[in-house]
Amino acid sequence: MKNRCSWAEAEVNHEYHDTKWGVPVHDDRLLFEMLILEGAQAGLSWTTILRKRASYRKAFDNFDARKIARYGEAKVATLLADPGIVRNRLKVRAAIGNAKAFLAVQEEFGTFNRYIWNFVGGQPVQHNLTSMSAIPARTEDSDAMSKALLARGFKFVGSTICYAYMQAVGMVNDHFVTCPRHRVCARLK
Repeated sequence: MKNRCSWAEAEVNHEYHDTKWGVPVHDDRLLFEMLILEGAQAGLSWTTILRKRASYRKAFDNFDARKIARYGEAKVATLLADPGIVRNRLKVRAAIGNAKAFLAVQEEFGTFNRYIWNFVGGQPVQHNLTSMSAIPARTEDSDAMSKALLARGFKFVGSTICYAYMQAVGMVNDHFVTCPRHRVCARLK
């Protein structure tokens, strides 16, 4: 693809950029998966997480929140020994706690999708960016999302992580205007 966003120049990022990033997600399981992966990325590169994504799916029962919420100490030990994921105790425990908080949101709102998309009024925010320096690290929407998620017991959901999550699940369209994906994603709801 010519003129793809500059952050996706490495070959490992091509498929993700060209087919997933910025596409609106409304499936609760995938929304949960991306929330966990964005939290796992904290302090690391997204390329590292993309390379480990298949291992994460296997290690975390394909991001089945009900199963993850029931993980005990034996499963935590197994996860911390798994070289296919980021073996950080805080991040592993956060995934378990986030599964519990996620299920509570589903219970209250019917779906996590209904809850999380309210932070952008139910529609993707369309940006017209031309460079990496124009991409914000956080916004008022990501600040509000972070504050609300933290109040509900979620971890690794600071405003910067929330903004990256919003980009990944298509809540904002941050493809550069010169990128062919910008126009495609702008038509998606």
